[in-house]
Amino acid sequence: MENNWFFPPHDGIRLSDLADQIGATLQNPESGDRLIRSVAPTYRAGDADVCYMLQRRFRDEFETSKAGAIICDATIAAIVPPHIPILLTRYPHTAFALAGAILHPQAVRPEQNLSGPRGISPAAFVDPSAQIEDNVDIEATAVVGAGAHIGTGTRIAAGAVIGPGVRIGRDCTISAGASVLYSLVGNEVIIHPGARVGQDGFGNAPGPKGGMIKIVQIGRVILQDRVEIGANTTIDRGAMDDTVVGEGTKIDNLVQLGHNVRVGRHCGIAAQVGIAGSTRIGDGVMIGGATAINGHITIGDRAQIGAMSGVASDVPAGERYGGIPARPMRDFLRDIAEITARTHNRQKKSGGKDE
Repeated sequence: MENNWFFPPHDGIRLSDLADQIGATLQNPESGDRLIRSVAPTYRAGDADVCYMLQRRFRDEFETSKAGAIICDATIAAIVPPHIPILLTRYPHTAFALAGAILHPQAVRPEQNLSGPRGISPAAFVDPSAQIEDNVDIEATAVVGAGAHIGTGTRIAAGAVIGPGVRIGRDCTISAGASVLYSLVGNEVIIHPGARVGQDGFGNAPGPKGGMIKIVQIGRVILQDRVEIGANTTIDRGAMDDTVVGEGTKIDNLVQLGHNVRVGRHCGIAAQVGIAGSTRIGDGVMIGGATAINGHITIGDRAQIGAMSGVASDVPAGERYGGIPARPMRDFLRDIAEITARTHNRQKKSGGKDE
């Protein structure tokens, strides 16, 4: 990828130094002085790029690769061409993530669009009662409400809205057009553009003459340290309790968390997941994209939910579930195999025509 001025190459880091910083072993120390400047996919990596490979089935990418180094484990190292230095590790995915952060630190945290001096733009709207610590950037057209607290090192991008009384910790990024209301936000939290945090949840009661009557939502949203919220994701505040997202959890774009949902620490939630109100998600849970999760259920620690599943009841800790309705993955895969076999047999009997 030539002339990528959005994410320009690093000035260069010695391959041996990179290996030390990502916890890998450089198999050929003679290549330790090679300078690495960027990351790239294996098939088009050049001599200043580092790449990685997790599965042998992609070995054909080596045919066009001129990579400066490859991060891999021992199973891949055996098929790497001799001209590519190897950074050997048991955890290549993690090591590659660390390498990317070293080579392109500006891509780890959304950059701001400051057109003038750093600090609080004169075109921002900051209530006089807001408490702003030192070294905070607030861009033009951002709004900070009465009594809000914003910690040092935090960036508030153009068009973002920080509601009255909101607490935002240190070294956070609130990206363009995001809104944060009725919320307590920890340190090093990233909220991407257009996200909505703290609006009222969906709660209604039948009206005496038909229709619905709104149930008040007087809880908060609590985002613990190092949470990341994707673009256009919505997190409703609690009805009477709080909606909580635990430390280190990463939430993709276009996710909906209903009121009173509690998500544990270090979870991963992919795009278009919807979690209904009062559901409890344990620590280390991984949820695949476009999954729908019923309200008032519990998903145990370290559970994994396959993409496009429908979860209607509790999921035990450590289990892998998938399908609609979601069930243990082995049962889901067996059901799919049986359906596929029956379909094949029907088509065979009908001469390949649909019945």
